Amino acid sequence: MTHIKLFALKFIATLVILGIILGAGFDVAFGNVLWITIVLTAAAYIVGDLLILSKSSNMVATTADFILSFAVIYFMTDALTIGDGVFIATTISAISLTIFEYFFHQSVARSLDHEKAKNPSENQRTNSTTQLQVESSNELFPYEKDE
Repeated sequence: MTHIKLFALKFIATLVILGIILGAGFDVAFGNVLWITIVLTAAAYIVGDLLILSKSSNMVATTADFILSFAVIYFMTDALTIGDGVFIATTISAISLTIFEYFFHQSVARSLDHEKAKNPSENQRTNSTTQLQVESSNELFPYEKDE
């Protein structure tokens, strides 16, 4: 249920941001903005939020989301529309989405940490298989040699 809420929040925010910038600012049709939003939200949530954010920091995930947003918006806007200013529209859109993503990643991290805290039995099972422990001592030899 947490993933559905996070995905819906990301979809709505992306649709609003792209609707304002691409739709109102650069006259991209609403249907095209909707298609770009669907593709971008799905790709960014899976790659940026679930894969990269879980294994790295917020800044790394935000940078990856900027690159992904720029690529998806540029290629889809170029393919779906006829007109000039695709690069500028893409740059403004990607920067705006990146600012949103920085704060969204903090929300994702809190929500997923809260979800893990609710299910401690699942955490113990996954942590016991992924964490390794090493036992060591201060002695090199188990007994002293008499010389």
